[in-house]
Amino acid sequence: MKESISSNTPIGVIGAGTMGSGICQIAATHGHPVRLYDSYPEAAEKAQQKLEKILARLVEKGRMSEGQKEQIQGRIEYVSSLDKLHDCGLIIEAIIENAEIKQKVFSQLESIVSFDCILASNTSSLSIASLGGVCKKPERFLGIHFFNPAPLMPLVEIIPGIATDPEITKKSRKLINDWGKTTVLAKDTPGFIVNRVARPFYGEAIRILEEGIADSATIDWAMREIGGFRMGPFQLMDFIGNDINYEVTMTVFEAFFYDPRFKPSFTQKRLVEAKRLGRKSGQGYYDYREGAILPEPQKDSGLGQEIFSRILVMLINEAIDAVFLNVASKEDVDLAMTKGVNYPKGLLHWADELGLENVLQQLENLQEEYGEDRYRPNPLLKRMVRQQKKFYSS
Repeated sequence: MKESISSNTPIGVIGAGTMGSGICQIAATHGHPVRLYDSYPEAAEKAQQKLEKILARLVEKGRMSEGQKEQIQGRIEYVSSLDKLHDCGLIIEAIIENAEIKQKVFSQLESIVSFDCILASNTSSLSIASLGGVCKKPERFLGIHFFNPAPLMPLVEIIPGIATDPEITKKSRKLINDWGKTTVLAKDTPGFIVNRVARPFYGEAIRILEEGIADSATIDWAMREIGGFRMGPFQLMDFIGNDINYEVTMTVFEAFFYDPRFKPSFTQKRLVEAKRLGRKSGQGYYDYREGAILPEPQKDSGLGQEIFSRILVMLINEAIDAVFLNVASKEDVDLAMTKGVNYPKGLLHWADELGLENVLQQLENLQEEYGEDRYRPNPLLKRMVRQQKKFYSS
């Protein structure tokens, strides 16, 4: 097996949606011949038109020359048959989040590609072991999870499955690093790093809303203005799509054997049932229709601090759990949350600043008040407080 993937190695991308076309753009920009496959010809055509607009805009802004634009476009071949991917050194699948459909694609690919071809999924939450388990050679299979929009977001999670050859992991990570991305290594557990650790940002915000402590505008204001987050949780859910956010919540909840920490809410479910999916449908937590008036937040610093602190300690507890269960290193957890979802600080650095004893006290207060397992402090947090330790020495 070659030690690395060269810049002239053909890269295959399956799925011409937003993620697939974004990955395709990255690979072509870094010199690779790219084969973009989609079972729907109109999707490939749409991706081609969209890429033309994106590259033309970059030329207008002076970020690339017309010649570079033509070179990138010239490296991409839009194909309608999986057989056209036969000479690829790496194939990244970016289709619908459905395990059965993905497994079918990988089963087909194995009879087409070379022995050395690496197979990867861009899944955000499905089991890598399960997807790779259908392969005759599962050691060449892993997760390579980009964030949307792929050309702009710096983070990529690299997720080896239980059967993945460590050399395949190393080789794939080097390639993605060479593409200018920031990579983190994640254990094959539900949600990996980002989608696991971020659950309380949405879940606890909804809980605060449901309790009537504050409305969505006030909670969003608190997280932006007091917490320093770029978007509040309800803004972000409406931007992502409430259907997508609910689906990820359900996937993580079920995959964690119904751990109450990840329990979905009726608020989420009812919005999806009512087709209030957020910006794309015109209504979600907010009304985006023409002429609609956005609600004003209650700008009370005391209430805002209470909201922010409650959500933050829940996020920190989840980040600590990821380290406790060896999902990722403390450095990669912090890197993932700052680079993947633009958190203002790494959560473990933030925990050190607040004082781990203060984080523990707030969680114990919540658990005592509600009597719910969702607020249970992580054992590692308790241990570190007893031993008067911090995550970072300075």
